Amino acid sequence: SQTFTGSITDSMCGKDHAMMKVAPDSKCVRECVKQGSKYALLAGNSSYVLSDQQTPQQFAGQKVRVTGVLNEKTKILKVDSISAEGQPPADAAHSGHQR
Repeated sequence: SQTFTGSITDSMCGKDHAMMKVAPDSKCVRECVKQGSKYALLAGNSSYVLSDQQTPQQFAGQKVRVTGVLNEKTKILKVDSISAEGQPPADAAHSGHQR
């Protein structure tokens, strides 16, 4: 596993939510996902679709750390955990459960 730092976005908008005219970015991300887009991590200039499409909802538009394995060919990031910067990770497999 690797750790990636970036923002939770969606596969349609990527880093520019201006074209949708929906603010703030977190609302735009959630609206785009409702319309069929996928949650993604924007890390620098790269965007990676996340394998976990449930956990990212709570982090839409926020800066996060994602731990997981990146498939270089598909650009899909298999999520082990997601955490807001400075917070403990939310385990993708046990989201919402206490350890």
